[in-house]
Amino acid sequence: MAAMYEPPAETLNPDALAWDAQGLLPAIVQDAATGQVLMLAYMSRESLQRSLESGETWFWSRSRRELWHKGATSGNTQRIIEIRADCDADTLLVRVAPAGPACHTGRVSCFYRALAGQG
Repeated sequence: MAAMYEPPAETLNPDALAWDAQGLLPAIVQDAATGQVLMLAYMSRESLQRSLESGETWFWSRSRRELWHKGATSGNTQRIIEIRADCDADTLLVRVAPAGPACHTGRVSCFYRALAGQG
């Protein structure tokens, strides 16, 4: 059965997003063509603004405490197709056209390991 696509019924101003206490939102990055989840990162207000202005993904590195442009060193950029907010406006879904693997390991997706003990 094919996945159902539901177009956004409304738009949301970025100022209405529910930022956490650190001023961040989780951002799930998905390949717009395949639907595969590529990675999870965090966006700050500034990284979201840069993403909207540039059309490519920018994130906030919690470990380095700085902005980072995905693909700046690797060349594996992500062109944004659309950004959606969830029903609580506290998580973003960033649909992209990737120009290479999303994971720093060279894998297409960061979600390549299955947990042991399933089924």
